Amino acid sequence: MRIIIAGCGKVGYILAEQLNEEGHEITIIDTNEEKIGMVGNLLDVMCIHGNATSYRVQEEAGVKEADLLIAVTNKDEVNLLCCLIARKAGHCQTIARVRDPGYYEEIGFIKEELGLSMAINPELAAAADIARLLQIPSAMEVDTFAKGKVDMVRFRIPKGSAWNGKKIIDASRKVGGNLLICVIERENHQVLIPDGNVVLHEGDYISVIVPPDRMKALFSSIGIESRMIHDVIIAGGGRLAYYLASKLLRSRIQVRIIENNRARCDELSELLPKAMIIYGDATNTELLKEEGLENADAFVSLTGLDEENVMLGCYAARVSRAKVVTKINKITYGGIMDSFDVGSIVSPRHLTTELISQYVRCMQNSMGSAVEAVYRMVDNKVEALEFSVKKGAKVLDMPLAEMKLKDNLLLCSIVRRGKMILPSGQDRIQAGDTVIVVTTHKGLDEIEDILA
Repeated sequence: MRIIIAGCGKVGYILAEQLNEEGHEITIIDTNEEKIGMVGNLLDVMCIHGNATSYRVQEEAGVKEADLLIAVTNKDEVNLLCCLIARKAGHCQTIARVRDPGYYEEIGFIKEELGLSMAINPELAAAADIARLLQIPSAMEVDTFAKGKVDMVRFRIPKGSAWNGKKIIDASRKVGGNLLICVIERENHQVLIPDGNVVLHEGDYISVIVPPDRMKALFSSIGIESRMIHDVIIAGGGRLAYYLASKLLRSRIQVRIIENNRARCDELSELLPKAMIIYGDATNTELLKEEGLENADAFVSLTGLDEENVMLGCYAARVSRAKVVTKINKITYGGIMDSFDVGSIVSPRHLTTELISQYVRCMQNSMGSAVEAVYRMVDNKVEALEFSVKKGAKVLDMPLAEMKLKDNLLLCSIVRRGKMILPSGQDRIQAGDTVIVVTTHKGLDEIEDILA
Protein backbone atom coordinates (compact mmCIF):
# COMPACT_ATOMS: atom_id res chain seq x y z
CA MET A 1 0.00 0.00 0.00
CA ARG A 2 1.00 3.65 -0.44
CA ILE A 3 1.19 5.27 2.99
CA ILE A 4 2.01 8.88 3.96
CA ILE A 5 3.22 9.58 7.51
CA ALA A 6 2.95 13.17 8.76
CA GLY A 7 5.38 13.66 11.62
CA CYS A 8 8.89 12.30 11.98
CA GLY A 9 9.13 11.95 15.77
CA LYS A 10 9.81 8.67 17.55
CA VAL A 11 6.39 7.19 16.65
CA GLY A 12 6.59 8.38 13.03
CA TYR A 13 10.06 6.91 12.59
CA ILE A 14 9.17 3.51 14.13
CA LEU A 15 6.03 3.32 11.96
CA ALA A 16 8.02 4.17 8.83
CA GLU A 17 10.59 1.51 9.72
CA GLN A 18 8.05 -1.24 10.46
CA LEU A 19 5.71 -0.52 7.54
CA ASN A 20 8.65 -0.24 5.15
CA GLU A 21 9.87 -3.67 6.31
CA GLU A 22 6.41 -5.05 5.52
CA GLY A 23 6.77 -3.91 1.91
CA HIS A 24 4.63 -0.77 1.92
CA GLU A 25 5.56 2.31 -0.10
CA ILE A 26 6.23 4.98 2.55
CA THR A 27 6.44 8.78 2.26
CA ILE A 28 7.23 10.77 5.40
CA ILE A 29 6.68 14.53 5.86
CA ASP A 30 8.16 16.77 8.56
CA THR A 31 9.06 20.43 9.06
CA ASN A 32 12.40 19.50 10.66
CA GLU A 33 14.94 19.25 7.84
CA GLU A 34 17.53 17.55 10.05
CA LYS A 35 15.14 14.75 11.05
CA ILE A 36 14.03 14.22 7.46
CA GLY A 37 17.65 13.97 6.35
CA MET A 38 18.40 11.40 9.06
CA VAL A 39 15.41 9.24 8.11
CA GLY A 40 16.37 9.44 4.44
CA ASN A 41 19.82 8.10 5.28
CA LEU A 42 18.55 5.26 7.48
CA LEU A 43 15.43 4.05 5.68
CA ASP A 44 14.47 3.33 2.08
CA VAL A 45 11.50 5.74 2.16
CA MET A 46 10.61 8.98 0.38
CA CYS A 47 11.20 12.04 2.60
CA ILE A 48 9.64 15.47 2.10
CA HIS A 49 10.63 18.58 4.06
CA GLY A 50 7.52 20.70 4.55
CA ASN A 51 4.31 21.34 6.45
CA ALA A 52 1.95 18.37 6.17
CA THR A 53 -1.07 20.68 6.53
CA SER A 54 -0.18 22.21 3.15
CA TYR A 55 -2.19 20.94 0.19
CA ARG A 56 0.84 21.51 -2.06
CA VAL A 57 3.10 19.42 0.20
CA GLN A 58 0.55 16.60 0.44
CA GLU A 59 0.15 16.66 -3.33
CA GLU A 60 3.95 16.36 -3.69
CA ALA A 61 3.79 13.38 -1.31
CA GLY A 62 1.29 11.69 -3.62
CA VAL A 63 -1.86 12.02 -1.54
CA LYS A 64 -4.09 11.51 -4.60
CA GLU A 65 -2.66 8.02 -5.10
CA ALA A 66 -2.19 7.17 -1.41
CA ASP A 67 -4.19 4.49 0.39
CA LEU A 68 -3.60 5.89 3.90
CA LEU A 69 -2.33 9.01 5.67
CA ILE A 70 -1.15 8.69 9.29
CA ALA A 71 -0.79 11.97 11.22
CA VAL A 72 1.42 11.65 14.30
CA THR A 73 2.88 15.15 14.76
CA ASN A 74 3.11 16.50 18.32
CA LYS A 75 -0.01 18.69 17.93
CA ASP A 76 -3.57 17.35 17.83
CA GLU A 77 -4.84 20.26 15.75
CA VAL A 78 -2.16 19.71 13.11
CA ASN A 79 -2.96 15.99 12.98
CA LEU A 80 -6.67 16.64 12.50
CA LEU A 81 -6.07 19.28 9.81
CA CYS A 82 -3.64 16.95 7.97
CA CYS A 83 -6.32 14.26 7.87
CA LEU A 84 -9.04 16.67 6.73
CA ILE A 85 -6.91 17.94 3.82
CA ALA A 86 -5.89 14.39 2.86
CA ARG A 87 -9.50 13.23 2.93
CA LYS A 88 -10.64 16.09 0.71
CA ALA A 89 -7.63 16.05 -1.63
CA GLY A 90 -6.94 12.38 -2.02
CA HIS A 91 -9.95 10.43 -0.67
CA CYS A 92 -7.54 8.14 1.19
CA GLN A 93 -8.15 6.65 4.63
CA THR A 94 -6.78 8.68 7.54
CA ILE A 95 -5.49 8.04 11.08
CA ALA A 96 -4.86 10.83 13.60
CA ARG A 97 -3.15 10.75 16.97
CA VAL A 98 -5.39 12.79 19.31
CA ARG A 99 -4.20 13.15 22.90
CA ASP A 100 -6.19 16.02 24.42
CA PRO A 101 -9.00 14.64 26.66
CA GLY A 102 -11.24 17.53 25.56
CA TYR A 103 -11.01 16.50 21.93
CA TYR A 104 -11.31 12.83 22.75
CA GLU A 105 -14.58 13.33 24.61
CA GLU A 106 -16.02 14.46 21.27
CA ILE A 107 -14.07 12.04 19.11
CA GLY A 108 -17.21 10.43 17.66
CA PHE A 109 -18.37 13.77 16.27
CA ILE A 110 -14.83 14.70 15.10
CA LYS A 111 -14.34 11.36 13.31
CA GLU A 112 -17.65 11.69 11.50
CA GLU A 113 -17.19 15.32 10.48
CA LEU A 114 -13.56 14.94 9.36
CA GLY A 115 -14.00 11.49 7.85
CA LEU A 116 -11.34 9.96 10.11
CA SER A 117 -10.87 6.21 9.74
CA MET A 118 -9.24 5.93 13.16
CA ALA A 119 -8.27 8.19 16.09
CA ILE A 120 -5.66 7.03 18.59
CA ASN A 121 -5.21 8.39 22.08
CA PRO A 122 -1.91 6.87 23.34
CA GLU A 123 -2.60 7.64 27.01
CA LEU A 124 -6.12 6.18 26.86
CA ALA A 125 -4.78 3.03 25.15
CA ALA A 126 -2.06 2.73 27.81
CA ALA A 127 -4.63 3.18 30.59
CA ALA A 128 -6.68 0.31 29.15
CA ASP A 129 -3.51 -1.81 28.95
CA ILE A 130 -2.60 -1.10 32.58
CA ALA A 131 -6.15 -1.77 33.76
CA ARG A 132 -6.00 -5.15 31.99
CA LEU A 133 -2.70 -5.92 33.75
CA LEU A 134 -4.24 -5.08 37.12
CA GLN A 135 -7.11 -7.49 36.40
CA ILE A 136 -4.48 -10.27 36.07
CA PRO A 137 -1.86 -8.94 38.51
CA SER A 138 0.33 -12.05 38.39
CA ALA A 139 1.04 -11.45 34.68
CA MET A 140 3.78 -9.14 33.38
CA GLU A 141 2.01 -8.58 30.05
CA VAL A 142 -1.42 -9.40 28.64
CA ASP A 143 -2.04 -9.42 24.86
CA THR A 144 -5.61 -9.76 23.64
CA PHE A 145 -6.55 -11.51 20.40
CA ALA A 146 -9.72 -12.26 18.44
CA LYS A 147 -11.65 -9.24 19.75
CA GLY A 148 -11.05 -10.16 23.38
CA LYS A 149 -11.77 -13.90 23.05
CA VAL A 150 -8.14 -14.97 23.69
CA ASP A 151 -5.58 -13.67 26.19
CA MET A 152 -1.87 -14.42 26.05
CA VAL A 153 -0.21 -13.77 29.42
CA ARG A 154 3.53 -13.36 29.99
CA PHE A 155 5.23 -14.03 33.32
CA ARG A 156 8.52 -15.24 34.77
CA ILE A 157 9.05 -18.65 36.37
CA PRO A 158 10.13 -17.79 39.94
CA LYS A 159 12.98 -19.30 41.93
CA GLY A 160 11.98 -22.55 43.62
CA SER A 161 9.06 -23.12 41.22
CA ALA A 162 7.71 -26.64 40.85
CA TRP A 163 8.01 -26.09 37.09
CA ASN A 164 11.80 -25.74 37.21
CA GLY A 165 13.43 -28.63 35.31
CA LYS A 166 10.11 -30.00 34.03
CA LYS A 167 9.17 -30.63 30.42
CA ILE A 168 6.32 -28.46 29.14
CA ILE A 169 4.10 -31.49 28.60
CA ASP A 170 4.54 -32.55 32.26
CA ALA A 171 4.09 -29.02 33.65
CA SER A 172 0.88 -28.48 31.70
CA ARG A 173 -0.60 -31.72 33.08
CA LYS A 174 -0.39 -30.18 36.55
CA VAL A 175 -3.08 -27.66 35.53
CA GLY A 176 -5.22 -30.11 33.60
CA GLY A 177 -3.39 -29.71 30.29
CA ASN A 178 -5.68 -26.88 29.17
CA LEU A 179 -2.93 -24.37 28.31
CA LEU A 180 -0.38 -23.70 25.61
CA ILE A 181 3.10 -22.24 26.15
CA CYS A 182 3.78 -20.19 23.01
CA VAL A 183 7.11 -18.42 23.62
CA ILE A 184 10.03 -18.90 26.00
CA GLU A 185 12.64 -16.16 26.57
CA ARG A 186 15.85 -17.21 28.27
CA GLU A 187 18.25 -14.95 30.19
CA ASN A 188 20.91 -15.34 27.48
CA HIS A 189 18.45 -13.64 25.02
CA GLN A 190 17.55 -17.00 23.50
CA VAL A 191 13.98 -17.09 22.13
CA LEU A 192 12.21 -20.44 21.67
CA ILE A 193 8.95 -21.40 19.99
CA PRO A 194 8.70 -24.60 22.06
CA ASP A 195 7.23 -28.06 21.69
CA GLY A 196 6.10 -30.26 24.56
CA ASN A 197 9.56 -31.71 25.17
CA VAL A 198 11.32 -28.40 25.94
CA VAL A 199 12.51 -28.23 29.57
CA LEU A 200 11.50 -25.16 31.60
CA HIS A 201 13.89 -23.34 33.94
CA GLU A 202 13.43 -20.82 36.73
CA GLY A 203 14.05 -17.33 35.36
CA ASP A 204 12.44 -18.17 31.99
CA TYR A 205 9.90 -15.66 30.70
CA ILE A 206 7.00 -17.60 29.21
CA SER A 207 3.98 -16.46 27.19
CA VAL A 208 0.95 -18.70 27.70
CA ILE A 209 -2.56 -18.99 26.30
CA VAL A 210 -4.88 -20.30 28.99
CA PRO A 211 -8.67 -20.07 29.52
CA PRO A 212 -9.63 -17.44 32.14
CA ASP A 213 -11.14 -20.06 34.45
CA ARG A 214 -7.78 -21.90 34.58
CA MET A 215 -5.67 -18.80 35.27
CA LYS A 216 -5.70 -19.19 39.06
CA ALA A 217 -4.74 -22.87 38.85
CA LEU A 218 -1.89 -22.00 36.49
CA PHE A 219 -0.36 -19.42 38.82
CA SER A 220 -0.84 -21.68 41.83
CA SER A 221 0.92 -24.56 40.05
CA ILE A 222 3.85 -22.42 38.96
CA GLY A 223 4.28 -20.88 42.42
CA ILE A 224 3.12 -17.31 41.70
CA GLU A 225 0.79 -15.70 44.21
CA SER A 226 -2.53 -14.67 42.66
CA ARG A 227 -4.45 -11.87 44.36
CA MET A 228 -7.08 -9.24 43.70
CA ILE A 229 -6.21 -5.53 43.44
CA HIS A 230 -8.17 -3.29 45.83
CA ASP A 231 -6.01 -0.15 46.12
CA VAL A 232 -3.53 1.50 43.75
CA ILE A 233 -0.93 4.22 44.24
CA ILE A 234 -0.16 6.24 41.08
CA ALA A 235 3.01 8.35 40.87
CA GLY A 236 2.42 11.29 38.53
CA GLY A 237 -0.82 13.05 37.68
CA GLY A 238 -0.70 13.51 33.90
CA ARG A 239 -3.26 12.51 31.29
CA LEU A 240 -2.46 8.81 31.58
CA ALA A 241 -2.94 8.93 35.36
CA TYR A 242 -6.32 10.63 34.86
CA TYR A 243 -7.54 8.03 32.34
CA LEU A 244 -6.28 5.13 34.48
CA ALA A 245 -7.78 6.48 37.71
CA SER A 246 -11.14 6.97 35.97
CA LYS A 247 -11.15 3.31 34.87
CA LEU A 248 -10.08 2.00 38.28
CA LEU A 249 -12.61 4.09 40.19
CA ARG A 250 -15.40 2.73 37.98
CA SER A 251 -14.26 -0.74 39.09
CA ARG A 252 -14.46 0.41 42.75
CA ILE A 253 -10.70 0.28 43.27
CA GLN A 254 -9.26 2.86 45.67
CA VAL A 255 -6.86 5.29 43.98
CA ARG A 256 -4.18 7.60 45.38
CA ILE A 257 -2.35 9.95 42.99
CA ILE A 258 0.89 11.67 44.02
CA GLU A 259 1.56 14.82 41.94
CA ASN A 260 4.16 17.56 42.49
CA ASN A 261 2.30 20.35 40.66
CA ARG A 262 -0.18 22.13 42.94
CA ALA A 263 -2.34 23.49 40.12
CA ARG A 264 -2.62 20.01 38.58
CA CYS A 265 -3.56 18.59 41.99
CA ASP A 266 -6.44 21.06 42.22
CA GLU A 267 -7.52 20.13 38.69
CA LEU A 268 -7.43 16.40 39.45
CA SER A 269 -9.40 16.93 42.67
CA GLU A 270 -12.24 18.38 40.58
CA LEU A 271 -11.98 15.76 37.81
CA LEU A 272 -11.65 12.77 40.18
CA PRO A 273 -13.58 13.57 43.38
CA LYS A 274 -13.50 9.91 44.52
CA ALA A 275 -9.69 9.65 44.26
CA MET A 276 -7.23 10.83 46.92
CA ILE A 277 -4.93 13.46 45.39
CA ILE A 278 -1.66 14.01 47.28
CA TYR A 279 0.51 17.06 46.65
CA GLY A 280 4.13 15.94 46.91
CA ASP A 281 7.18 14.42 45.27
CA ALA A 282 6.70 10.72 44.45
CA THR A 283 10.47 10.17 44.67
CA ASN A 284 10.36 11.05 48.38
CA THR A 285 10.62 7.67 50.09
CA GLU A 286 9.23 9.02 53.37
CA LEU A 287 6.09 10.20 51.56
CA LEU A 288 5.69 6.80 49.89
CA LYS A 289 5.95 5.10 53.29
CA GLU A 290 3.39 7.49 54.80
CA GLU A 291 0.99 6.68 51.97
CA GLY A 292 1.33 2.96 52.67
CA LEU A 293 3.37 1.76 49.70
CA GLU A 294 4.57 -1.27 51.66
CA ASN A 295 0.98 -2.54 51.97
CA ALA A 296 -0.46 -1.32 48.65
CA ASP A 297 -1.82 -3.85 46.17
CA ALA A 298 -0.38 -2.02 43.15
CA PHE A 299 2.04 0.81 42.38
CA VAL A 300 1.97 2.49 38.95
CA SER A 301 4.77 4.90 38.02
CA LEU A 302 3.57 7.45 35.42
CA THR A 303 5.79 10.51 35.82
CA GLY A 304 7.10 12.33 32.74
CA LEU A 305 10.66 10.98 33.08
CA ASP A 306 11.62 7.41 32.14
CA GLU A 307 14.55 7.42 34.55
CA GLU A 308 12.33 8.49 37.43
CA ASN A 309 9.75 5.82 36.59
CA VAL A 310 12.42 3.09 36.47
CA MET A 311 13.85 4.22 39.81
CA LEU A 312 10.39 4.29 41.42
CA GLY A 313 9.47 0.90 39.96
CA CYS A 314 12.67 -0.69 41.32
CA TYR A 315 12.10 0.86 44.75
CA ALA A 316 8.45 -0.27 44.93
CA ALA A 317 9.41 -3.81 43.90
CA ARG A 318 12.07 -3.91 46.64
CA VAL A 319 10.04 -2.57 49.60
CA SER A 320 6.58 -3.97 48.85
CA ARG A 321 4.64 -6.93 47.45
CA ALA A 322 2.65 -4.60 45.21
CA LYS A 323 1.97 -5.28 41.54
CA VAL A 324 4.36 -2.78 39.88
CA VAL A 325 3.69 -1.14 36.50
CA THR A 326 6.23 1.23 34.96
CA LYS A 327 5.65 3.63 32.07
CA ILE A 328 8.50 3.94 29.59
CA ASN A 329 8.21 6.53 26.81
CA LYS A 330 11.30 5.59 24.85
CA ILE A 331 10.52 2.71 22.49
CA THR A 332 14.08 1.61 21.79
CA TYR A 333 15.43 0.53 25.21
CA GLY A 334 15.17 -3.07 24.02
CA GLY A 335 16.56 -5.78 26.33
CA ILE A 336 18.21 -3.22 28.65
CA MET A 337 15.02 -3.07 30.75
CA ASP A 338 15.28 -6.79 31.53
CA SER A 339 18.15 -5.86 33.90
CA PHE A 340 15.77 -3.87 36.12
CA ASP A 341 13.05 -5.25 38.38
CA VAL A 342 10.36 -2.76 37.36
CA GLY A 343 7.40 -5.14 37.03
CA SER A 344 5.25 -4.71 33.91
CA ILE A 345 6.36 -2.12 31.36
CA VAL A 346 3.85 -0.02 29.41
CA SER A 347 4.81 2.34 26.57
CA PRO A 348 2.11 4.64 25.11
CA ARG A 349 4.28 5.20 22.04
CA HIS A 350 4.75 1.47 21.48
CA LEU A 351 1.00 0.91 21.84
CA THR A 352 0.35 3.64 19.27
CA THR A 353 2.60 2.00 16.68
CA GLU A 354 1.07 -1.40 17.46
CA LEU A 355 -2.51 -0.19 17.01
CA ILE A 356 -1.70 1.59 13.75
CA SER A 357 0.14 -1.49 12.42
CA GLN A 358 -2.92 -3.60 13.26
CA TYR A 359 -5.17 -1.20 11.35
CA VAL A 360 -2.86 -1.38 8.33
CA ARG A 361 -3.06 -5.17 8.48
CA CYS A 362 -6.86 -4.94 8.54
CA MET A 363 -6.75 -2.71 5.45
CA GLN A 364 -4.58 -5.32 3.73
CA ASN A 365 -7.09 -7.97 4.76
CA SER A 366 -9.85 -6.07 2.98
CA MET A 367 -7.57 -6.01 -0.09
CA GLY A 368 -7.01 -9.77 -0.02
CA SER A 369 -4.53 -10.51 2.79
CA ALA A 370 -5.72 -12.88 5.52
CA VAL A 371 -3.86 -11.25 8.44
CA GLU A 372 -6.29 -9.47 10.77
CA ALA A 373 -3.68 -8.27 13.28
CA VAL A 374 -0.02 -8.63 14.14
CA TYR A 375 1.61 -8.24 17.57
CA ARG A 376 5.37 -7.82 17.87
CA MET A 377 6.93 -9.47 20.90
CA VAL A 378 10.37 -9.91 22.51
CA ASP A 379 11.94 -6.80 20.93
CA ASN A 380 10.42 -7.63 17.51
CA LYS A 381 12.05 -11.08 17.44
CA VAL A 382 8.66 -12.83 17.49
CA GLU A 383 5.34 -12.07 15.79
CA ALA A 384 1.91 -13.24 16.92
CA LEU A 385 -0.42 -13.18 13.93
CA GLU A 386 -4.19 -13.42 13.79
CA PHE A 387 -5.42 -15.00 10.54
CA SER A 388 -8.94 -14.95 9.17
CA VAL A 389 -9.48 -18.25 7.34
CA LYS A 390 -11.42 -18.01 4.07
CA LYS A 391 -13.07 -20.65 1.91
CA GLY A 392 -10.68 -22.48 -0.37
CA ALA A 393 -7.64 -22.16 1.93
CA LYS A 394 -5.20 -25.09 1.57
CA VAL A 395 -5.19 -25.75 5.33
CA LEU A 396 -8.90 -26.61 5.60
CA ASP A 397 -10.21 -29.91 7.03
CA MET A 398 -6.77 -31.43 7.56
CA PRO A 399 -5.85 -32.86 11.02
CA LEU A 400 -3.21 -30.58 12.53
CA ALA A 401 -1.02 -33.61 13.26
CA GLU A 402 -0.74 -34.20 9.49
CA MET A 403 0.02 -30.56 8.71
CA LYS A 404 3.69 -29.81 7.96
CA LEU A 405 4.29 -26.45 9.62
CA LYS A 406 7.34 -24.22 9.30
CA ASP A 407 10.04 -24.54 11.95
CA ASN A 408 9.85 -21.99 14.79
CA LEU A 409 6.10 -21.65 14.29
CA LEU A 410 3.33 -22.65 16.67
CA LEU A 411 -0.41 -22.71 16.01
CA CYS A 412 -1.64 -21.41 19.36
CA SER A 413 -5.39 -21.08 19.18
CA ILE A 414 -8.46 -21.46 16.98
CA VAL A 415 -11.50 -19.25 17.60
CA ARG A 416 -14.69 -20.71 16.13
CA ARG A 417 -18.08 -19.02 16.51
CA GLY A 418 -16.79 -17.00 19.46
CA LYS A 419 -15.30 -19.96 21.34
CA MET A 420 -11.58 -20.56 21.90
CA ILE A 421 -10.06 -23.95 21.04
CA LEU A 422 -6.58 -24.89 22.26
CA PRO A 423 -5.63 -27.07 19.29
CA SER A 424 -4.71 -30.75 19.50
CA GLY A 425 -3.36 -32.96 16.74
CA GLN A 426 -6.87 -34.09 15.77
CA ASP A 427 -8.38 -30.61 15.43
CA ARG A 428 -9.00 -29.22 11.95
CA ILE A 429 -9.14 -25.63 10.66
CA GLN A 430 -12.47 -24.62 9.12
CA ALA A 431 -13.52 -21.70 6.93
CA GLY A 432 -14.53 -18.76 9.10
CA ASP A 433 -12.11 -19.63 11.91
CA THR A 434 -9.71 -17.12 13.42
CA VAL A 435 -6.30 -18.76 13.85
CA ILE A 436 -3.55 -17.35 16.08
CA VAL A 437 0.04 -18.23 15.21
CA VAL A 438 3.33 -17.36 16.95
CA THR A 439 6.52 -17.42 14.89
CA THR A 440 10.00 -15.98 14.42
CA HIS A 441 9.36 -15.78 10.66
CA LYS A 442 8.49 -12.36 9.20
CA GLY A 443 6.23 -11.46 6.29
CA LEU A 444 3.49 -14.10 6.60
CA ASP A 445 0.43 -12.79 4.75
CA GLU A 446 -1.78 -15.83 4.09
CA ILE A 447 -2.75 -18.75 6.30
CA GLU A 448 -1.01 -21.07 3.78
CA ASP A 449 2.29 -19.33 4.65
CA ILE A 450 2.41 -21.32 7.90
CA LEU A 451 3.10 -24.48 5.88
CA ALA A 452 6.69 -25.63 5.29
